[in-house]
Amino acid sequence: MEYFDINDPEIKSRLIVENDLAFAFPTNIPIVPGHTLICPKRHVAKMDDLTDDEIHAILLLQRKLKEAMIKAFAAEGFNYALNEGKVAGQGINHLHLHMLPRKKDDSGIFEYDPRKFLYRPGKRPESPEKELSEVAELIKNNL
Repeated sequence: MEYFDINDPEIKSRLIVENDLAFAFPTNIPIVPGHTLICPKRHVAKMDDLTDDEIHAILLLQRKLKEAMIKAFAAEGFNYALNEGKVAGQGINHLHLHMLPRKKDDSGIFEYDPRKFLYRPGKRPESPEKELSEVAELIKNNL
């Protein structure tokens, strides 16, 4: 599958909710029960490609799904993830927001520490404030 198509029979049979610009369905390889993908209807690969209206449509579905998942799965918290680009783990070249309802002792990640799966493993020293200020300034200068 190269991208998510709301008209694909598999996706259509799993469709949870949609609005004019986005749709949501459970992934076929869930981390926890209820693991859902929220996608724009238009095929785009990156956040930069979304219109403001599409971003809003995705977030509206996230809010609606959150309420339903609290009721359906007794969710006590949520993980959200967006992977952009193959090197960052994007397996399907269609932007999608992963939404995972979480509760104590579920089968997903027990100790949430992004450094364990997003960054290099092991402990890292805290960055000095001067370095953080320099990084902030570098980014600001490139806005």
